Formats: sequence, structure tokens, C-alpha cells
Amino acid sequence: MRDRRLHGGWLRTIALAALLCALVLGVGFGIAGPLGLGAAAALILGSGLVVFLYSERTVLAALRARPVGEVERPELYRLVRDLSTAARLPVPRLYISPAMQPNVLAVGRRSRSVSVCCTEGLLRSLTGAELRAVLAHELAHVSRRDIAVFSWCAGFAALLALGHLRPLAALVLRCSAPMSREYGADASGALMTGDPMALASALRKIDRCAASLPLPPSGSLAASGHLMIAHPFPDEGYGRLFLTHPPVGERVRRLEALAGYPR
Repeated sequence: MRDRRLHGGWLRTIALAALLCALVLGVGFGIAGPLGLGAAAALILGSGLVVFLYSERTVLAALRARPVGEVERPELYRLVRDLSTAARLPVPRLYISPAMQPNVLAVGRRSRSVSVCCTEGLLRSLTGAELRAVLAHELAHVSRRDIAVFSWCAGFAALLALGHLRPLAALVLRCSAPMSREYGADASGALMTGDPMALASALRKIDRCAASLPLPPSGSLAASGHLMIAHPFPDEGYGRLFLTHPPVGERVRRLEALAGYPR
């Protein structure tokens, strides 16, 4: 099931990218014939290379994230190292964003180059058990091999958003990042920690704070929201356009069921 879901995400992304490439090539040929076709092909290849090389950097820059070492955040490193060992994953690089909205994301082209970014709001708002739960959720995305396609899409969508094509950027993210991915990472992360209710509690807190401290859905930041554990933008206007997360209430209900919580 996981492989079919993964392949489906890649296939949707490839199909949409192929359609957009064909459109650019057609416009180039229509404007300047073979010369325009060549220019359009060069633009596509150049854009693809930029997205591949700089998608991770673009996401972290959008959040104004800075790297942190083990000396500065020993408890955070201990949590991530323990969870990585349990999941049989390399220990990711850690970053902290100054954003006061509690949120977290993982980004990277492969499991050996993943970066996990926590906001200051997250570190201040959650208990130790809740923080462990959301970090496990992010590592679950890595172990489920969601990260590569979602990171590439973040870079591609950022390129479109910076080109004032936010509706098209939102379409890319909606096609490539189905809401079901969060249910799977919730379940896998909860099984990793053995504490589904800690993740449920963290999601409630994050959702409440995100509503009162929304991030602006602009530029590269708009293209990074699907990587976060909860929707970071306002539930109206362009913020709703970039909605790629399932309702927190349903996520909590599923986690309660996983914990055998009485209804």
C-alpha cells in the first residue's frame, strides 16, 4: 500500500511536470519557432537543475532557519538521535526557525541528507512527550520515503510562486502531496513512540496556535506549507488555496482509535 501511494505521488507529479513542460515548449515554438523551442527547452532544463539543487535551501531560507549543534540543543539532539536509531535512519541535521507559530518539517532529497526544522514556537509550546511525538512524525515521513518528492515539489512550487503563479504552485502541491500522507505518518510516528495521544495533544496545540499566529502564504514560504506537520496559513484567501493537510479533528480521532481511546 505504501509503495502504491508513493508511486502515485511520483506519477501525478511527473504527469503535471510533463504537461507544464509541453505547454512551455509549445509557447516557445509558437512565439519564435525552432529558436523559441530551444530557448524554452533551455529554460526547462535550467529550472529543473535549480529546483533539484536548491529546493532544500529554499525551504529553510523561507523560514529563516539556522543550523543548531548538539552543544546548543543537547536535549533536542538526544530526542532526534534516539528516534533515528529506533527508525534505523541517519540522524538528520537540525535547524531552528524564529517563527513563533509552533510547527515542524523535514526536507531533503534523500534520507542521508534530511534536515529537520523546528520553530521556536514549537520548542516553547510542547511538552517533552509531545515534542518527541512530532519529531517521530517527521522521521516517519523520511522512513516512508515521502520526503524526496515533497521536497522537489516545494522547490518547483517556489519557482512558480516567485514568478507570481501562486494558483499554479498550489495546483502542483495539491496534485503531488495528497492529504492521506499525513494519516500514514501520524500512524507510523505514533507506533514509533508508542504514544499516539502525545501526538494527538501536540496536533491540537499546533492547530490552535496556527490559527492565531498564521504564516503569510507568500513566495517560497507558500510552497513550503505542505512539508509542515499542520497547515500554517490562514484558512481563507491564498492561505486556503495552499491547504494540503487533512482536518486535525480527523487526525486526532484516528490517533485516539489507534490508542484504543474510549469514545
